[in-house]
Amino acid sequence: MNILVLNAGSSSFKASLYRLSEKDLPLDPAVPLWTGKIDWDSTGTAVLKATTADDSVGEERSGTNRTADIHDLLNWIWSGKTQVINSIKEIDIVGHRVVHGGEKYRQPMLINAEVKAEIDRLSTFAPLHNPANLMGINVIESLSPNIPQVAVFDTAFYGDLCEVAYAYPVPYQWLERGIRKYGFHGISHQYCTQQAAKILGRDLNELRLISCHLGNGCSLAAIKFGRCIETTMGFTPLDGLMMGTRCGSIDPGIILHLLREQEYTVTELDHILNFESGLLGVSGVSNDLREIDKAIADGNTRAKLALDIYIDRLTSKIGSLLPNLGGVDALIFTGGVGENHAGIRAAVAAKLAFLGVKIDPALNSLPMTVEACTSSSDDRDLATDRSQVSVLTIHTQEEWQIAMICSQYSK
Repeated sequence: MNILVLNAGSSSFKASLYRLSEKDLPLDPAVPLWTGKIDWDSTGTAVLKATTADDSVGEERSGTNRTADIHDLLNWIWSGKTQVINSIKEIDIVGHRVVHGGEKYRQPMLINAEVKAEIDRLSTFAPLHNPANLMGINVIESLSPNIPQVAVFDTAFYGDLCEVAYAYPVPYQWLERGIRKYGFHGISHQYCTQQAAKILGRDLNELRLISCHLGNGCSLAAIKFGRCIETTMGFTPLDGLMMGTRCGSIDPGIILHLLREQEYTVTELDHILNFESGLLGVSGVSNDLREIDKAIADGNTRAKLALDIYIDRLTSKIGSLLPNLGGVDALIFTGGVGENHAGIRAAVAAKLAFLGVKIDPALNSLPMTVEACTSSSDDRDLATDRSQVSVLTIHTQEEWQIAMICSQYSK
Protein backbone atom coordinates (compact mmCIF):
# COMPACT_ATOMS: atom_id res chain seq x y z
CA MET A 1 0.00 0.00 0.00
CA ASN A 2 1.60 3.27 -1.16
CA ILE A 3 0.28 6.33 0.69
CA LEU A 4 1.28 9.82 -0.41
CA VAL A 5 0.88 12.56 2.20
CA LEU A 6 0.90 16.25 1.21
CA ASN A 7 1.36 19.08 3.71
CA ALA A 8 0.93 22.39 1.90
CA GLY A 9 1.66 25.63 3.72
CA SER A 10 1.77 29.31 2.86
CA SER A 11 5.52 29.27 2.08
CA SER A 12 6.38 25.58 1.88
CA PHE A 13 5.11 22.28 0.51
CA LYS A 14 6.07 18.88 1.95
CA ALA A 15 5.37 15.45 0.51
CA SER A 16 6.05 11.99 1.96
CA LEU A 17 5.46 8.60 0.37
CA TYR A 18 4.96 5.67 2.75
CA ARG A 19 4.92 2.01 1.74
CA LEU A 20 2.96 -0.04 4.25
CA SER A 21 1.70 -3.58 4.55
CA GLU A 22 -2.10 -3.69 4.88
CA LYS A 23 -1.86 -6.83 7.03
CA ASP A 24 0.83 -5.64 9.39
CA LEU A 25 0.76 -1.88 9.94
CA PRO A 26 3.72 -0.88 12.16
CA LEU A 27 3.00 0.40 15.65
CA ASP A 28 5.79 2.97 15.42
CA PRO A 29 6.26 5.55 12.65
CA ALA A 30 7.86 4.21 9.49
CA VAL A 31 10.60 6.02 7.58
CA PRO A 32 9.10 7.45 4.36
CA LEU A 33 10.11 5.73 1.15
CA TRP A 34 10.48 9.18 -0.44
CA THR A 35 10.33 12.76 0.82
CA GLY A 36 10.20 16.05 -1.01
CA LYS A 37 9.99 19.70 -0.04
CA ILE A 38 9.52 23.07 -1.69
CA ASP A 39 10.41 26.35 0.02
CA TRP A 40 9.23 29.59 -1.58
CA ASP A 41 10.93 32.84 -0.60
CA SER A 42 9.28 36.27 -0.46
CA THR A 43 9.82 36.79 -4.21
CA GLY A 44 8.04 33.54 -5.09
CA THR A 45 11.23 31.75 -6.10
CA ALA A 46 11.30 28.15 -4.97
CA VAL A 47 13.92 25.59 -4.06
CA LEU A 48 12.82 21.99 -4.68
CA LYS A 49 14.49 19.08 -2.93
CA ALA A 50 13.78 15.35 -2.83
CA THR A 51 15.48 12.35 -1.27
CA THR A 52 14.86 8.63 -0.93
CA ALA A 53 14.74 6.72 2.34
CA ASP A 54 18.46 5.91 2.33
CA ASP A 55 19.49 9.47 1.37
CA SER A 56 21.65 8.00 -1.37
CA VAL A 57 20.29 10.25 -4.10
CA GLY A 58 18.74 13.67 -4.34
CA GLU A 59 17.27 16.29 -6.63
CA GLU A 60 17.37 20.04 -6.29
CA ARG A 61 16.34 22.95 -8.50
CA SER A 62 14.71 26.38 -8.44
CA GLY A 63 11.29 27.40 -9.75
CA THR A 64 8.88 30.34 -9.83
CA ASN A 65 5.40 28.90 -10.57
CA ARG A 66 3.80 27.18 -7.58
CA THR A 67 1.54 24.78 -9.45
CA ALA A 68 4.35 23.84 -11.84
CA ASP A 69 6.75 23.47 -8.92
CA ILE A 70 4.43 20.99 -7.19
CA HIS A 71 3.95 19.06 -10.44
CA ASP A 72 7.72 18.84 -10.91
CA LEU A 73 8.40 17.76 -7.32
CA LEU A 74 5.81 14.97 -7.43
CA ASN A 75 7.07 13.77 -10.82
CA TRP A 76 10.37 12.95 -9.15
CA ILE A 77 8.60 10.13 -7.26
CA TRP A 78 8.23 8.10 -10.47
CA SER A 79 11.03 9.55 -12.63
CA GLY A 80 14.56 10.92 -12.35
CA LYS A 81 17.22 10.33 -9.70
CA THR A 82 14.77 9.87 -6.83
CA GLN A 83 12.39 7.48 -8.61
CA VAL A 84 10.93 4.89 -6.20
CA ILE A 85 7.83 3.75 -8.14
CA ASN A 86 7.14 3.33 -11.85
CA SER A 87 3.96 5.39 -12.15
CA ILE A 88 1.57 7.57 -10.17
CA LYS A 89 -0.94 4.75 -10.66
CA GLU A 90 1.01 2.79 -8.02
CA ILE A 91 -0.12 5.31 -5.37
CA ASP A 92 -3.20 3.91 -3.61
CA ILE A 93 -4.38 7.00 -1.75
CA VAL A 94 -3.34 10.60 -1.07
CA GLY A 95 -3.82 12.32 2.29
CA HIS A 96 -3.80 16.10 2.74
CA ARG A 97 -3.29 18.18 5.84
CA VAL A 98 -6.04 20.81 5.63
CA VAL A 99 -5.75 23.56 8.22
CA HIS A 100 -9.39 24.63 8.58
CA GLY A 101 -12.44 22.37 8.50
CA GLY A 102 -14.77 24.78 10.30
CA GLU A 103 -17.71 23.45 12.27
CA LYS A 104 -18.81 21.06 9.52
CA TYR A 105 -15.83 18.72 9.30
CA ARG A 106 -14.86 17.17 12.61
CA GLN A 107 -13.39 14.02 11.11
CA PRO A 108 -11.34 13.15 8.00
CA MET A 109 -13.28 13.27 4.74
CA LEU A 110 -12.91 11.63 1.35
CA ILE A 111 -12.51 14.59 -0.99
CA ASN A 112 -15.24 15.33 -3.53
CA ALA A 113 -16.60 18.51 -5.09
CA GLU A 114 -18.62 19.38 -1.97
CA VAL A 115 -15.61 19.00 0.34
CA LYS A 116 -13.46 21.09 -1.99
CA ALA A 117 -16.08 23.83 -2.06
CA GLU A 118 -16.21 23.95 1.74
CA ILE A 119 -12.41 24.08 2.02
CA ASP A 120 -12.51 26.98 -0.42
CA ARG A 121 -15.27 28.75 1.55
CA LEU A 122 -13.26 28.39 4.74
CA SER A 123 -10.33 30.16 3.10
CA THR A 124 -11.89 33.30 4.60
CA PHE A 125 -10.85 31.95 8.01
CA ALA A 126 -7.46 30.56 6.88
CA PRO A 127 -6.34 32.66 3.89
CA LEU A 128 -2.70 31.59 4.09
CA HIS A 129 -3.35 27.86 4.28
CA ASN A 130 -6.64 26.57 2.85
CA PRO A 131 -5.90 27.88 -0.68
CA ALA A 132 -2.51 26.15 -0.54
CA ASN A 133 -4.21 22.93 0.59
CA LEU A 134 -6.61 23.18 -2.35
CA MET A 135 -3.71 23.66 -4.73
CA GLY A 136 -2.25 20.32 -3.65
CA ILE A 137 -5.63 18.60 -4.10
CA ASN A 138 -6.04 20.07 -7.59
CA VAL A 139 -2.54 19.02 -8.65
CA ILE A 140 -3.26 15.39 -7.74
CA GLU A 141 -6.57 15.56 -9.64
CA SER A 142 -4.76 16.85 -12.71
CA LEU A 143 -2.13 14.11 -12.52
CA SER A 144 -4.50 11.21 -11.84
CA PRO A 145 -8.19 12.05 -11.19
CA ASN A 146 -9.14 8.57 -9.99
CA ILE A 147 -6.81 8.35 -6.99
CA PRO A 148 -8.85 8.69 -3.77
CA GLN A 149 -7.88 11.71 -1.68
CA VAL A 150 -8.55 12.31 2.03
CA ALA A 151 -8.66 15.66 3.81
CA VAL A 152 -7.38 15.48 7.39
CA PHE A 153 -8.34 18.67 9.21
CA ASP A 154 -6.16 20.36 11.83
CA THR A 155 -9.27 21.76 13.50
CA ALA A 156 -11.01 18.36 13.81
CA PHE A 157 -9.06 17.44 16.95
CA TYR A 158 -11.03 20.12 18.79
CA GLY A 159 -14.46 18.86 17.73
CA ASP A 160 -15.24 17.82 21.31
CA LEU A 161 -14.64 21.24 22.85
CA CYS A 162 -17.68 22.26 24.88
CA GLU A 163 -19.46 25.54 24.16
CA VAL A 164 -18.00 27.13 27.29
CA ALA A 165 -14.52 26.49 25.87
CA TYR A 166 -15.10 27.61 22.28
CA ALA A 167 -17.54 30.53 22.68
CA TYR A 168 -16.19 34.07 23.12
CA PRO A 169 -17.83 36.57 25.52
CA VAL A 170 -19.12 38.74 22.66
CA PRO A 171 -22.64 39.15 21.19
CA TYR A 172 -24.08 35.67 20.68
CA GLN A 173 -24.91 36.52 17.08
CA TRP A 174 -21.18 36.43 16.34
CA LEU A 175 -21.05 32.81 17.43
CA GLU A 176 -23.91 32.06 15.04
CA ARG A 177 -21.76 33.55 12.28
CA GLY A 178 -18.96 31.08 13.04
CA ILE A 179 -16.82 33.38 15.18
CA ARG A 180 -15.58 30.94 17.82
CA LYS A 181 -12.46 29.13 18.95
CA TYR A 182 -11.38 26.47 16.43
CA GLY A 183 -7.84 25.55 17.47
CA PHE A 184 -4.94 24.49 15.26
CA HIS A 185 -1.95 22.10 15.25
CA GLY A 186 -4.54 19.40 15.93
CA ILE A 187 -2.85 16.66 13.89
CA SER A 188 0.40 17.21 15.79
CA HIS A 189 -1.31 17.22 19.18
CA GLN A 190 -3.27 14.08 18.26
CA TYR A 191 -0.13 12.18 17.29
CA CYS A 192 1.78 13.29 20.37
CA THR A 193 -0.96 12.36 22.83
CA GLN A 194 -1.18 8.87 21.36
CA GLN A 195 2.60 8.54 21.46
CA ALA A 196 2.66 9.75 25.07
CA ALA A 197 0.38 6.92 26.14
CA LYS A 198 2.76 4.42 24.47
CA ILE A 199 5.83 5.90 26.16
CA LEU A 200 4.14 5.87 29.57
CA GLY A 201 2.63 2.42 29.03
CA ARG A 202 -0.78 3.67 30.09
CA ASP A 203 -4.27 3.93 28.63
CA LEU A 204 -4.82 7.31 26.97
CA ASN A 205 -8.31 7.34 28.48
CA GLU A 206 -6.86 7.62 31.99
CA LEU A 207 -4.30 10.35 31.32
CA ARG A 208 -4.35 14.12 31.81
CA LEU A 209 -1.92 15.67 29.34
CA ILE A 210 -0.74 19.12 28.29
CA SER A 211 0.79 19.05 24.82
CA CYS A 212 3.12 21.97 24.00
CA HIS A 213 3.67 22.36 20.24
CA LEU A 214 6.46 24.92 20.06
CA GLY A 215 7.86 26.02 16.71
CA ASN A 216 7.54 29.23 14.76
CA GLY A 217 3.85 28.74 15.55
CA CYS A 218 3.01 27.67 19.10
CA SER A 219 -0.03 26.19 20.82
CA LEU A 220 -1.03 24.16 23.85
CA ALA A 221 -3.70 21.47 24.03
CA ALA A 222 -5.21 20.07 27.23
CA ILE A 223 -6.26 16.43 26.85
CA LYS A 224 -8.34 14.84 29.60
CA PHE A 225 -8.98 11.11 29.38
CA GLY A 226 -8.48 10.99 25.62
CA ARG A 227 -10.51 14.11 24.77
CA CYS A 228 -9.18 17.60 24.05
CA ILE A 229 -10.95 20.03 26.38
CA GLU A 230 -9.03 23.28 25.75
CA THR A 231 -6.42 24.85 23.49
CA THR A 232 -4.68 28.20 23.23
CA MET A 233 -5.10 29.09 19.54
CA GLY A 234 -8.54 30.44 18.82
CA PHE A 235 -10.53 31.81 15.89
CA THR A 236 -7.19 32.19 14.11
CA PRO A 237 -3.65 30.89 14.77
CA LEU A 238 -2.76 34.39 16.01
CA ASP A 239 -4.21 33.80 19.48
CA GLY A 240 -2.61 32.27 22.55
CA LEU A 241 1.12 31.90 23.11
CA MET A 242 3.86 34.31 22.05
CA MET A 243 5.36 32.83 18.86
CA GLY A 244 8.19 33.40 16.41
CA THR A 245 6.56 36.32 14.58
CA ARG A 246 2.99 36.28 15.99
CA CYS A 247 2.01 38.24 19.07
CA GLY A 248 -0.33 35.72 20.69
CA SER A 249 -2.96 37.04 23.12
CA ILE A 250 -2.88 40.81 23.60
CA ASP A 251 -5.36 43.44 24.77
CA PRO A 252 -7.76 44.01 21.81
CA GLY A 253 -7.93 47.61 22.94
CA ILE A 254 -4.42 48.06 21.51
CA ILE A 255 -5.78 47.32 18.03
CA LEU A 256 -8.72 49.68 18.51
CA HIS A 257 -6.39 52.43 19.74
CA LEU A 258 -4.06 52.13 16.74
CA LEU A 259 -6.98 52.09 14.30
CA ARG A 260 -8.64 55.03 16.03
CA GLU A 261 -5.45 57.03 15.88
CA GLN A 262 -5.18 56.13 12.17
CA GLU A 263 -1.60 55.02 12.61
CA TYR A 264 -2.14 51.82 10.66
CA THR A 265 -4.54 50.30 8.20
CA VAL A 266 -6.18 46.94 8.88
CA THR A 267 -3.87 45.32 6.34
CA GLU A 268 -0.78 46.83 7.97
CA LEU A 269 -1.83 45.69 11.43
CA ASP A 270 -2.58 42.22 10.12
CA HIS A 271 0.96 41.98 8.76
CA ILE A 272 2.60 43.39 11.89
CA LEU A 273 0.77 41.10 14.30
CA ASN A 274 1.41 38.00 12.20
CA PHE A 275 4.88 38.62 10.78
CA GLU A 276 6.63 41.35 12.79
CA SER A 277 5.69 40.56 16.40
CA GLY A 278 6.50 37.76 18.85
CA LEU A 279 10.17 36.90 19.36
CA LEU A 280 11.19 38.90 16.29
CA GLY A 281 9.26 41.99 17.30
CA VAL A 282 10.55 42.16 20.87
CA SER A 283 14.13 41.09 20.23
CA GLY A 284 14.69 42.93 16.95
CA VAL A 285 17.05 40.06 16.18
CA SER A 286 15.19 37.05 14.80
CA ASN A 287 12.23 34.73 15.19
CA ASP A 288 14.76 31.88 15.52
CA LEU A 289 15.56 31.05 19.14
CA ARG A 290 19.05 29.90 18.14
CA GLU A 291 19.83 33.41 16.95
CA ILE A 292 18.22 34.89 20.04
CA ASP A 293 20.36 32.66 22.29
CA LYS A 294 23.49 33.91 20.50
CA ALA A 295 22.37 37.50 20.96
CA ILE A 296 21.75 36.92 24.68
CA ALA A 297 25.24 35.47 25.02
CA ASP A 298 26.55 38.71 23.45
CA GLY A 299 24.68 40.80 26.03
CA ASN A 300 21.63 41.83 23.97
CA THR A 301 19.03 42.89 26.55
CA ARG A 302 16.10 42.95 24.12
CA ALA A 303 16.84 39.37 23.12
CA LYS A 304 16.85 38.41 26.83
CA LEU A 305 13.53 40.22 27.32
CA ALA A 306 12.01 38.34 24.36
CA LEU A 307 13.02 34.97 25.79
CA ASP A 308 11.81 35.89 29.28
CA ILE A 309 8.39 36.95 27.95
CA TYR A 310 8.19 33.76 25.87
CA ILE A 311 8.83 31.54 28.91
CA ASP A 312 6.51 33.59 31.13
CA ARG A 313 3.61 33.38 28.66
CA LEU A 314 4.23 29.67 28.11
CA THR A 315 4.17 28.74 31.80
CA SER A 316 1.21 31.04 32.49
CA LYS A 317 -0.84 29.41 29.75
CA ILE A 318 0.12 25.94 31.00
CA GLY A 319 -1.07 26.98 34.46
CA SER A 320 -4.39 28.22 33.06
CA LEU A 321 -5.17 24.73 31.72
CA LEU A 322 -4.71 22.96 35.03
CA PRO A 323 -8.04 23.68 36.78
CA ASN A 324 -10.19 22.09 34.09
CA LEU A 325 -7.80 19.15 33.80
CA GLY A 326 -7.83 18.62 37.56
CA GLY A 327 -4.06 18.10 37.55
CA VAL A 328 -1.58 16.80 34.99
CA ASP A 329 0.13 13.46 34.49
CA ALA A 330 2.51 14.52 31.72
CA LEU A 331 3.79 17.57 29.90
CA ILE A 332 4.66 17.00 26.23
CA PHE A 333 7.20 19.13 24.37
CA THR A 334 7.13 18.87 20.58
CA GLY A 335 7.80 20.96 17.46
CA GLY A 336 11.17 22.38 16.46
CA VAL A 337 11.59 24.39 19.67
CA GLY A 338 9.89 21.94 22.01
CA GLU A 339 12.03 19.05 20.80
CA ASN A 340 15.37 20.85 20.64
CA HIS A 341 15.54 23.73 23.13
CA ALA A 342 16.66 22.24 26.45
CA GLY A 343 16.80 25.67 28.10
CA ILE A 344 13.11 26.36 27.60
CA ARG A 345 12.13 22.90 28.88
CA ALA A 346 14.31 23.42 31.96
CA ALA A 347 12.91 26.92 32.60
CA VAL A 348 9.32 25.70 32.36
CA ALA A 349 10.06 22.77 34.67
CA ALA A 350 11.64 25.13 37.21
CA LYS A 351 8.60 27.43 37.19
CA LEU A 352 6.30 24.41 37.63
CA ALA A 353 8.34 22.85 40.43
CA PHE A 354 5.46 23.58 42.84
CA LEU A 355 3.49 20.90 40.95
CA GLY A 356 6.20 18.37 41.66
CA VAL A 357 7.83 18.69 38.23
CA LYS A 358 11.48 17.60 38.38
CA ILE A 359 13.52 17.29 35.20
CA ASP A 360 16.75 15.29 34.79
CA PRO A 361 19.41 17.78 33.57
CA ALA A 362 21.49 15.07 31.88
CA LEU A 363 18.55 13.64 29.94
CA ASN A 364 17.27 17.10 29.10
CA SER A 365 20.61 18.14 27.58
CA LEU A 366 20.83 15.16 25.21
CA PRO A 367 20.45 16.40 21.62
CA MET A 368 17.98 14.82 19.24
CA THR A 369 19.75 12.42 16.89
CA VAL A 370 19.57 12.54 13.10
CA GLU A 371 17.48 9.36 13.11
CA ALA A 372 14.88 11.01 15.34
CA CYS A 373 13.98 13.37 12.51
CA THR A 374 12.22 10.47 10.79
CA SER A 375 11.47 8.11 13.69
CA SER A 376 10.34 7.95 17.29
CA SER A 377 13.71 6.61 18.51
CA ASP A 378 14.51 9.66 20.67
CA ASP A 379 11.07 10.16 22.23
CA ARG A 380 11.65 10.00 25.97
CA ASP A 381 10.63 10.96 29.50
CA LEU A 382 12.96 13.61 30.94
CA ALA A 383 11.48 13.53 34.45
CA THR A 384 13.42 12.22 37.44
CA ASP A 385 12.20 9.28 39.49
CA ARG A 386 10.95 11.72 42.12
CA SER A 387 8.95 13.87 39.72
CA GLN A 388 5.18 13.74 40.12
CA VAL A 389 4.71 14.73 36.47
CA SER A 390 6.28 13.10 33.42
CA VAL A 391 8.05 15.48 31.02
CA LEU A 392 8.12 14.02 27.51
CA THR A 393 9.92 15.11 24.37
CA ILE A 394 8.20 13.68 21.30
CA HIS A 395 9.17 14.21 17.68
CA THR A 396 5.88 15.20 16.08
CA GLN A 397 5.03 13.31 12.91
CA GLU A 398 1.99 14.86 11.28
CA GLU A 399 2.60 13.13 7.97
CA TRP A 400 2.70 9.72 9.65
CA GLN A 401 -0.53 10.48 11.52
CA ILE A 402 -2.20 11.36 8.22
CA ALA A 403 -0.82 8.18 6.62
CA MET A 404 -2.34 6.07 9.40
CA ILE A 405 -5.72 7.73 8.88
CA CYS A 406 -5.50 7.13 5.13
CA SER A 407 -4.66 3.45 5.66
CA GLN A 408 -8.10 2.97 7.19
CA TYR A 409 -9.77 4.37 4.05
CA SER A 410 -7.85 2.15 1.66
CA LYS A 411 -8.72 -1.16 3.34
